[in-house]
Amino acid sequence: MMTGLSKKNVRRNTIAGCLFIAPSFIGFILFSLFPLILTIVLSFSQWDLVSGLKGIKLIGFGNYVELFKDPVFYESLKNNILFAIWSLPALLILGLFGAILINDYVFSKQLFKTVYFLPYISSGVAVATVWKVVFQPTYGPVNEFLRSLGMVNPPKWLADPKWALFTITLMFIWQNIGYYMLVYITGLQSIPKDLYEAADIDGAGKWQKIRYLTIPLVSPTTFFLFITGIISSFKIFDAIQILTKGGPGTSSSVLVHYLYKVSFEFYKIGYGSTMAIILFLVVVIITILQWRGQKKWVNY
Repeated sequence: MMTGLSKKNVRRNTIAGCLFIAPSFIGFILFSLFPLILTIVLSFSQWDLVSGLKGIKLIGFGNYVELFKDPVFYESLKNNILFAIWSLPALLILGLFGAILINDYVFSKQLFKTVYFLPYISSGVAVATVWKVVFQPTYGPVNEFLRSLGMVNPPKWLADPKWALFTITLMFIWQNIGYYMLVYITGLQSIPKDLYEAADIDGAGKWQKIRYLTIPLVSPTTFFLFITGIISSFKIFDAIQILTKGGPGTSSSVLVHYLYKVSFEFYKIGYGSTMAIILFLVVVIITILQWRGQKKWVNY
């Protein structure tokens, strides 16, 4: 009798569990797994979107061959790598030392956390629009200030191929620094205070404690932020679209923006899907390399 009841309860619990996970599982299939499979299929096909599903024509590796001959693709990939190289170290270093200052030396910590975190939760389109006005080459506040200091020909910023990507990088750093600081503060607060007290007894100075205690003990946080930062830097789109649309020329074109342009302006969905697969593989390879290398510098 007990066996029958237990089997009935197990069956009931199994059904209840399946019902609970069903929305998430269905959402994963519809919005993650199915688009991924469709993207892989479309990367081996030629499709202009407006011709319907009947217009899909399989062409094998034709899109991949064309992609690896495309100079704009290489320019976009180079810009993405430069963007990551410029933004990530700055975010990690400024985020850590900003977190140390707020955690150790600042009163009203909650106020400062909120102020620095506001740009991160603000609309990316709104932030980009403000920066477009601020860095306007003729009447923008930044160039007006530089002229007041005696600079005759200040940079044209977003209108200059040499400065456009760098300006967008500055905006990305400013918008995301609050998030990095907040995550680092959480990591700092998890470090046992006994370690710092022991370091004080041994006569360690502030910089010695930061170098030999703080930085190694927040290395798991640094690793997490590094991985997510790589992914974020390769996903940047809204700032590029609002500020420069990939220009001047291709000086600020990145992979996601070029993918969007090819797919939804030129209607080359198959070619855009190929680029999406390559972007996915690049991020996966970088992540795998970091996972393998973390054993040498991450302390758990």
